[in-house]
Amino acid sequence: MTYEPDAAHRRPQDAADTTVEAVGKLSEALETVERARGHLYAFHQLTGRADLMLDTVVDQLKQAGHGDLAARIGAELIGRDVIEDRWTFQIVEEYDDGYYATFRELERDVRDRLLDGRRHVAEAEMKRRRQGG
Repeated sequence: MTYEPDAAHRRPQDAADTTVEAVGKLSEALETVERARGHLYAFHQLTGRADLMLDTVVDQLKQAGHGDLAARIGAELIGRDVIEDRWTFQIVEEYDDGYYATFRELERDVRDRLLDGRRHVAEAEMKRRRQGG
């Protein structure tokens, strides 16, 4: 049996090969940005977790008689901005509200204008080709 894309994944009648390829590549780029965003959230969570772990480090250093090092960690590292004037939540929010939101909006606009909003048209066609259609 040969796969045929359903209506939601079939190219519009007037869409050229290069258009389908370009929109497919744009969608693939958005998928890469989605992965990058996930890494950014991992960075945010891991950095926050490390900062909270420093409370235990400071307590243990104090108990071990290393108050000077505990004080230095408390003063120079705990709660520190990861970049000037920014904690990781601010970086995530600015990324989400700026670059990420713009990328998603443009990808959707291009799909809407060129492929009637249909998603994964290029992939559906690849599926058909790879399954012998």
